[in-house]
Parts: sequence; C-alpha cells; structure tokens
Amino acid sequence: MRAHYFQHVEFEGLGSIEAWLQNAGYEITSTQFFDSGALPKIEDVDFLVVMGGPMSAKDEKEYPWLAKEKEFIRAAIESKKPVLGICLGAQLIADSMGGEVFPNSVKEIGWFPVQAVESASASVFQFPKEVEVFHWHSETFSLPEGAVQLAKSHGCVNQAFQIGGNVIGIQFHLETTPASAQSIVENCRDELIEGEYIQSEAEILSAPQERYLSINSLMGDVLEHLHANNG
Repeated sequence: MRAHYFQHVEFEGLGSIEAWLQNAGYEITSTQFFDSGALPKIEDVDFLVVMGGPMSAKDEKEYPWLAKEKEFIRAAIESKKPVLGICLGAQLIADSMGGEVFPNSVKEIGWFPVQAVESASASVFQFPKEVEVFHWHSETFSLPEGAVQLAKSHGCVNQAFQIGGNVIGIQFHLETTPASAQSIVENCRDELIEGEYIQSEAEILSAPQERYLSINSLMGDVLEHLHANNG
C-alpha cells in the first residue's frame, strides 16, 4: 500500500501521521509544492493525506499549483481513495468538492476545545463529546454537498466533516507533536497577536506531553477509520 501526502511548506509535515502510516504497512511518498511539486499517478496512490499551510485555498494566482492540486484531490475522492485533509487540506477538499472557503470571524491559534456533532450513522467517524486540540487557522469553509459535519467549536462552526466513507477534512491539528508545534511557532509567530482565540507562544508551547499523546491517539483513530475503508 502506498500513502502519498501533499506538503505545502517545509515546517508542516506529517507529524504523528508518519509513524501511524509506517506501522500500518504503508510506503510513504510525497509531493512538496514548495519544491518540485511533481504529482504521482493517481492509480499509484492508495491513501492521500493533504497537509496544512499558511496560504489560502483561493491563492491560485500566487500559487498556480493549487489548481492542479485541487484537481488531483477531486479525482482521488471520485476514485474512492481514502483522503484526509488537515487545516488547509480540509479547506482544499471543501473547495474541490464545491464548498466555499472564506475568512473565519476569528483566528484560532493555540489549544482550544472542539465539540462532536453526533450522527446515528455507523459509517461516520465519531469524535469525543469534547476534546482540547491544537489550532492554527484564520479561514473556514462551507460544507460541500453530501458532507456530514463531525465537529464544531465556539470560534468556528465547521471544524470537521466527512464525505462518504472515505474522506475526512479536519480544520484542527491532531498530528501535532512538541517538535512540530515549536516549528510552526518559529515560522508563524507574527500571527500571535492579541485575540479571543489566540494564545501566546508560552501558552502554546507549555502544553503537557499528555495532551500531545491524546490528540495523536485521536489522529490514529481517524486514520484507522479511513484505512478500514481502503478497498
């Protein structure tokens, strides 16, 4: 099995997702849009992961590769491949499938809770009733046609969604490790201005190890849910 991930900036890699994919037996390959941006053949991909990044899903003039990336995402979804989108990745899935991406009313940066949106369907992933997770986003999205809302928060209505059994988009970062949190802070600390849902650098980086282990475990549950729908 081959897992392929789209990486938009050097400082937002797979985090805890990498170890999970390796343990599940996947060969891991990547497209690094900040470098060559070479896309694989879609038939060679068994699991697609779309990572985050500071650009907007709408920034096609500045980043022309976004158009081809969204075409690939849509083709992967229509081919019934398991697809996971994280933050910008979730926004790219939403945009690819007919949703709208736009600025959220507030920026969410730091550790804040999200609440599950319950579903009676066994095929829909169930988040915990409430869980504290890591955020770093200023935009949000409307749900594409046929998408099921999975999570919400006080600062942002659409935090996660599922399309069919094979696609999940998550606005927040469950893959974050202490090292990746440090990396995003170092590269994006100019965004840490005063705001209702913006924590300070010290608050972000003082999170206990147990919090990272909790979100990484939940990331594993999401990946397992998608893996179970892989062919």
